Amino acid sequence: MSEALSAHWVLHVDLDQFVAAVEVARRPELRGRPVVVGGTGDPTARGVVSTASYEARAYGVHSGMPLRVAARRCPDAVFLPVDAPAYREASERFLAALRRFPVVVEALGWDEAFVGADTDDPEELADRIRTAVRMATGLWCSVGIGDNRLRAKLATGFAKPAAAGGPAAGRRFRLTGENWAAVMADRPTDALWGIGAKTARKLAGAGIGTVGELAGADPERLAERFGPTMGPWYRALAHGAADTEVTAAPHVARSHSRETTFQHDLVDRAEIGRQVAVLAGRVARDVAEDGRPAVRVTVKIRFAPFLTHTHGLTLPAPTRDPAEIARAALAALERFDQDRPVRLLGVRAELGDG
Repeated sequence: MSEALSAHWVLHVDLDQFVAAVEVARRPELRGRPVVVGGTGDPTARGVVSTASYEARAYGVHSGMPLRVAARRCPDAVFLPVDAPAYREASERFLAALRRFPVVVEALGWDEAFVGADTDDPEELADRIRTAVRMATGLWCSVGIGDNRLRAKLATGFAKPAAAGGPAAGRRFRLTGENWAAVMADRPTDALWGIGAKTARKLAGAGIGTVGELAGADPERLAERFGPTMGPWYRALAHGAADTEVTAAPHVARSHSRETTFQHDLVDRAEIGRQVAVLAGRVARDVAEDGRPAVRVTVKIRFAPFLTHTHGLTLPAPTRDPAEIARAALAALERFDQDRPVRLLGVRAELGDG
């Protein structure tokens, strides 16, 4: 009798509340307390939440929220400044732990990665990975197990501790074609990886509110309503269809960006222009270090109190010239109606091929 061949699995490994967990790991006295990391750590200053611990999330604090709002929602929270070098070092240990296994590791960011593995027991592998990550970093991770990338990514959400009262350790969950409908059919469409709130509202306007309804929708109607590419793709997502390939190729940035949140609103147009030029200069240095030229430049403005708009333009030709990048940024700035106080400015350069 021949031995059964191992099946190919995709695992999605995600560090739980990563930034907050790194801070708690080096400050054990904060364990069990609401912790908010963002900006300079001063909740009275301008800045947004980078990560909130599960204890803080129970009060409605979430990433991207202004620190002042977070302080109102959770006045007893411990606020800490962002420490990027510490998070980068923890991330390197996390990825190194994964790469010790006979698997393919595709890093998605500081705190998550896809793992491609041929195994007949993916749960056992997930448990070994969780243990190895814990020993290497002192952090817990959750693992989603799937027969493709989409299902693995969504499975991690079911593996996460639900809230502050959840288990101390991350868990694992398997989501495949076998249990897809049972787990996903009754969930809202924005539960799918790739469908956000805006698209979910459009789908709801077409009478499609759940994953099951989207899976059963008429393909021609979807194509007519959402386009010949996106309509069928939304339906494919609802069936759990996705790629199974995991690649070890290093992540290549598609753009470089810089932004600044000002402690006092900017109202002078000349000063706003100067600040955009400064940011464009920093982006130009990043582009030069990268070696690939910029092909498009975009400016982001967050007006007071918290309304964000962007404008961009495609460059006449790919360039690494700081003067050309700055000129494009200032030209994009002219497309805004600058009649409101500005609290944040950002400049992004999209990159072309070498």
